[in-house]
Amino acid sequence: MSKLMIAAFGDSLTVGFQSPTREEPWYRETPYTDFLMEKMDGKADFVVKGVSGELTEDMLRRYDRDILSVKPDYVIILGGTNDLGWSVEISAIVSNLYYMYTRALNAGIIPVAVSVPSLRGYDPLIAPRVVLNNMIKENAKGLNIPFADYFTASSETPVQRLAIEYSNDGLHLSTKGYELLADVIYDEVFSKITPQNNTI
Repeated sequence: MSKLMIAAFGDSLTVGFQSPTREEPWYRETPYTDFLMEKMDGKADFVVKGVSGELTEDMLRRYDRDILSVKPDYVIILGGTNDLGWSVEISAIVSNLYYMYTRALNAGIIPVAVSVPSLRGYDPLIAPRVVLNNMIKENAKGLNIPFADYFTASSETPVQRLAIEYSNDGLHLSTKGYELLADVIYDEVFSKITPQNNTI
């Protein structure tokens, strides 16, 4: 099997941003791609294209330059959390993500849709995440593209809050959170690649 090129595209959750804590007061980045690279065991090279604070509209502005011009085999797309924080309409978020998926497909790139994680500290903001993620899942199914359900894997049941061990601040992920994100993407997507044609 030839070596894959995988691009990771998104906001601070792709950067691997961690909020400082009393125990670790310095700035820290632990991108999930570091853990995913280990799990791929040398079968893939990674390009990380994350920008902290971006909305999906911002992601669209650099999509051609950062993804389509690079021409990876796969692009992992994780965005929408910041949009929800700024009260962007869910329909607009879904439209932006859908455009990224279809643009990738038209360029011969396989997009991987990832659900946004939940959060802790403000339960009313959980429901919009559930709605967004259901729409992401449906679009992935309709386009027949891979979907990685990080929301479910990282949430406490039945309250659907982001589990405390996966976040230092209730919004960004901890090292364990980013490691779990890599596990979910690997288990639900890249572990299923067939050697014959690098597809799932």
